[in-house]
Amino acid sequence: MERLSLDALRRLDAAHLIHPFTDSAQLHRDGTRIIRAGSGCTVIDETGRELLDGLAGLWCVNVGYGRREIADAVQRQMLELAYYPSFFDTTTEPAILLAAKLAELAPPGLRRVFFGNSGSDANETALKLVRAYQKLRGTPRKTKIVTRSFAYHGVTLATSSMTGLPACTDPFDLPLPGFVQVPGPYAYGAGRESEAEEYAAACLRETERIFEREDPATIAAMFVEPVQGAGGVIVPPPGHLSALRDLCRRHDVLFVADEVITAFGRMGDWFASSLWRLAPDLIVTAKGLTSGYLPLAATIVSDGVADVLAAGGVLSHGYTYTAHPTPCAAALANLAILEREQLPARVRDDIGPYFQAGLRELAPHRAVGEVRGVGLMGALDLVPREGRSALTATTLLGLRAARLVREQGAIVRPIRNLIALAPPLIIERSEIDRLLAAVARALDRLWD
Repeated sequence: MERLSLDALRRLDAAHLIHPFTDSAQLHRDGTRIIRAGSGCTVIDETGRELLDGLAGLWCVNVGYGRREIADAVQRQMLELAYYPSFFDTTTEPAILLAAKLAELAPPGLRRVFFGNSGSDANETALKLVRAYQKLRGTPRKTKIVTRSFAYHGVTLATSSMTGLPACTDPFDLPLPGFVQVPGPYAYGAGRESEAEEYAAACLRETERIFEREDPATIAAMFVEPVQGAGGVIVPPPGHLSALRDLCRRHDVLFVADEVITAFGRMGDWFASSLWRLAPDLIVTAKGLTSGYLPLAATIVSDGVADVLAAGGVLSHGYTYTAHPTPCAAALANLAILEREQLPARVRDDIGPYFQAGLRELAPHRAVGEVRGVGLMGALDLVPREGRSALTATTLLGLRAARLVREQGAIVRPIRNLIALAPPLIIERSEIDRLLAAVARALDRLWD
């Protein structure tokens, strides 16, 4: 098939495609960027230029681009059985095998799996399972959901209501009733970076105060990202998440770990919940489950919650593509790569520490306010020439910095006045050097 010209593609895009999280007017003034190919840690844009992908697509291409093992697994499955639902007392072999594999990899006691299509609907599934669980166990007043400021849990009506980012809620008149927000431990954002542990402790005290205000007998669950990714790569102090979990336990509130970003090796373990011994009641995953090769999500449920749900009869919840066999086959191939190449351990012992050390070398730069990160996740909070006091809601230094980094041959994510990085787990030290050098050159130009 003859490839259309770039101008033709941009005209069609402007006429027909609605982009997520995009200012469409600005996009079409500047011209849509089109990625044509990818291999390893790099992608090729519409001009044929190679770009080092410092965000792994959207925090998800953990095993890198162009893995034939995944493509071959998908082809085999599609030729054998492209699709069949898991409704009507039926399922497929890849779905069974993947559920069993996730039960093997997950922390102890989390052995039941419900498959979805994205992190948003996996959190939506968790919400519904939590409500059903509370009703079945005889606590129907427990319907409120607690999340944190700067949280990101999705963009359905309900999961947007859980998301603590005004850009995701204000345009849609959200949150819905019954969603309660407590402070997240973003010490830098509060101007208390020099006392991060004390600020986190204050957040914990305020969380308990809000629990009491709302009445724990009405709170069903608290959803927590181990590291708040889209909120700005907010890394909690040691022990903070365990303290949150213990608070939930004391008040008979379920603790849900949203590991859409942090699972499958990015933190240096299969799950952040394992790394930090969080013992959640549910874990929500997506992204790295297939390394983004096909849409798939998994809500992993503890035995205690699943047993109550199973005793309740028919579970009237599910999607046409729940446990779709082709994405499940992709996930099995992806997990096999992660295991064979020992990528979680590589992040923990080698490439993660190297990345974090290099990232922190940028801390003295005049345009950097704070460096944060863990494993293969990192962020640089940025400051303007006039200092932090000059920052406003419309400053958007992150967007300018990300554009400058792209000009230097790499891709990072803009978030408010910061940039975030999360490269593929296969990245080499030399590529990390290239990525951080591109960031450093962009920082040198940020105040121009």
